Amino acid sequence: MDGATPDPGAAPGVAAAAGAAKRPAPASPPPPAGLLASIKGLLAELPGLVSDRVHLLSLELKRASRALAQMLALVVIAAVLTVTAWLALWAAIAAALIQAGMPWGWAAFVVLVLNLGAAALAAWLALKQARLLTLPATVRRLTVAHRNGVEPGPTSGAPPRADAAVPPTVPQPGAAP
Repeated sequence: MDGATPDPGAAPGVAAAAGAAKRPAPASPPPPAGLLASIKGLLAELPGLVSDRVHLLSLELKRASRALAQMLALVVIAAVLTVTAWLALWAAIAAALIQAGMPWGWAAFVVLVLNLGAAALAAWLALKQARLLTLPATVRRLTVAHRNGVEPGPTSGAPPRADAAVPPTVPQPGAAP
């Protein structure tokens, strides 16, 4: 016997095993061909991943815009109520001054001067904070300092800071140390 045909007298399990040896194995997906196949797979999934992230971003931006609109409306309502309360407070102060015997013209003048003084103080404090809008510490960290110690960036007419970090100079070939 050449072993290719199963023996009829052999046990049934042996005949099945011999037949199975002749049959080709079921087709299984080939293993990835390496790095190139991994990159191709990643690139194939990338549009779906980006699309999901962009969709989530758009939904969150819609929700954030609605929340911002509600916040602005509430701020306007709070501002109107605060102004109303402020006016009522100063009207009561003026009435108390008039009740105490001060002429109404002088009472109005006192209220006016006190309000203008408070407004001037608030404006001065706001202007003092305005320099922070230029993000000076971030600009200092993200820009390359010049060799002469002057920090690049918007010039405000102020002299360079004495504590500004000056990088060590690179010795030039042929220069004395």
